[in-house]
Amino acid sequence: MRERDILCGLCGTVLGFVTQALGGWDVALATLLCFMALDYVTGLVTAGVFHASKKTKSGALESNASFKGLCRKGAVLVLVLLSVRLDLLLDIHYVRDSVCIAFILSEGISILENICLMGVVPPEILRKTLGLLQEEEDEPKD
Repeated sequence: MRERDILCGLCGTVLGFVTQALGGWDVALATLLCFMALDYVTGLVTAGVFHASKKTKSGALESNASFKGLCRKGAVLVLVLLSVRLDLLLDIHYVRDSVCIAFILSEGISILENICLMGVVPPEILRKTLGLLQEEEDEPKD
């Protein structure tokens, strides 16, 4: 066997186990991972090209902020894993999907924020939704 075949087999095995641990490859997981990737890329473009990031003082790209973003995305996947285990423990099938949907919405808001920071004006329905959710975030918490 060639080294490439061994590496491909090993990667496939590891990714198969990770996917299974996250509840299997379905629309919810695929959408969450897609949104996470889009959020990361739009964040990089916002900071690297437009120097308009809210994550850094200068608005420019910083490796520390980028690493923190990746760590947060890893933490999201840990929460998905926990929700899978809760579904199995309780013999139900909706905790994981609810967690995925909540984080899909959160990633979508972040993508919209990044796009707005680039100077692109999103459609009104998205602006209204983003505005409502931002108002809730701005309210003081007890």
